[in-house]
Amino acid sequence: QVQLVESGGGLVQAGGSLRLSCAGSGRTFSSYAMGWFRQAPGKDRDFVAVLNWNGGNTYYSDSVKGRFTVSRDNAKNIVYLQMNNLKPEDTAVYYCAARLLLGVRSDYSTPAAYAYWGQGTQVTVSS
Repeated sequence: QVQLVESGGGLVQAGGSLRLSCAGSGRTFSSYAMGWFRQAPGKDRDFVAVLNWNGGNTYYSDSVKGRFTVSRDNAKNIVYLQMNNLKPEDTAVYYCAARLLLGVRSDYSTPAAYAYWGQGTQVTVSS
C-alpha cells in the first residue's frame, strides 16, 4: 500500500516556476514508477511525466518537454516536478500516481494503469 500527498501548487504568472512535491509513505515507495498527471476543468486527466524506480528513465508529454523536470529522492520518499516557463494552458490540478512497473508509453501514460493516487494540488498560471 502506498499513500501519496502532493504539495507545492499555487498561483504564478506566465513565465514563472513552481516545484511540486509528492510525498509517499510505505517502505516499498522506492520500488514504484511514479507519474504526474494533470486535469483541467471539463477535461480528461492527461499524462505529464513519469520516472522509473531509481529516476534513471524519465519521459514527458510533448506539451511540457523542455520545461518540466521530474526527479525523485528515494531516501526521503519524495518525487518532484519542477515546472519552468509556465503557461496559462498549464493551469490544472496536478496529481502524482504510482505503478509497480514503468512499462511502455501506452502503460505509463494511461491513468487507469496506476494503482495509487494523491489528492491533487492546484496550479494556476495567469497571463
